[in-house]
Amino acid sequence: MADASLLSPSELAQIDSFELRARSVVEGFITGLHKSPYHGFSVEFAEHRAYNPGDPLRHVDWKVYGRSDRLVVKRYEEETNLRHYVALDTSASMRYAGHAGITKLEYGATLAGALHVLMARQRDATGLIAFDRDVHTVVRPQSKRSHVRTLLAQLSRIAHGHDGDTETHAAAALQSIAERIPRRSLVVVISDLFETSSDADQTVRALRHLRHRGHEVVVFHVLDAATERRFDFEDRPVRVRDLETGEERTLQPAQVREGYREAAEAFVESVRRACREAGVDYEVLDTARPYADALRAYLDKRRRLY
Repeated sequence: MADASLLSPSELAQIDSFELRARSVVEGFITGLHKSPYHGFSVEFAEHRAYNPGDPLRHVDWKVYGRSDRLVVKRYEEETNLRHYVALDTSASMRYAGHAGITKLEYGATLAGALHVLMARQRDATGLIAFDRDVHTVVRPQSKRSHVRTLLAQLSRIAHGHDGDTETHAAAALQSIAERIPRRSLVVVISDLFETSSDADQTVRALRHLRHRGHEVVVFHVLDAATERRFDFEDRPVRVRDLETGEERTLQPAQVREGYREAAEAFVESVRRACREAGVDYEVLDTARPYADALRAYLDKRRRLY
């Protein structure tokens, strides 16, 4: 198999095994960290923490000491003080593929799977919440590595499901998620943030509610950049259909492209600003781009919390 760190999301999607796909993303990412001059992340810190005077010597990892002269102790499940949830939007708009050759849902599910694999490597308890108009799937966090297979199997069913006519009510779903999570957690939201409701500000208020409940929040805003941000369609009449409402309209791209781009960028910037003001980490992801940026953003957030 080619180096997974060099494969595009659409190429990775050709791997039949969803589990292998998710694990390939992580292995490729870690390989890329080793090959690059990028510093700041250690792929070992998941298994260890720094030795503190008074720690039992039987917990010291002498192999690490022999390699690096660093005294570290092995971390155990009970030492995990922050649980993780990946909240995945599965609504109809997420089934749009655009020019990237992969739907936003496939991209989001693969990213969710890779995050679960990475979280498990860090010995963090991780769980899954999936939503459209409401929450429909909840898998509670566990830190056992065997738990990851349960999560990946669920994500595979979601990614390959055919219930594609469900509207988005992200705001209501996120409000529900905030109430369902009983203790402080890191919540990673993967969504295109398209809201059937005309009041998209409700979604931002729901993210603020998650923060108010004491949760750390990372939002991965998944879009097909070519068409959903730049409106790069051929200059001939194009018939577009709203995947959630079914409304159709014929457009001449050249006539609406400039206004569309301005509106799309205004939307992205308004969400970015609102998230920043609410203390929510925010990243825009392009379904044509590799997953490394998202994994790096997650690790950066994790490092700041521990």
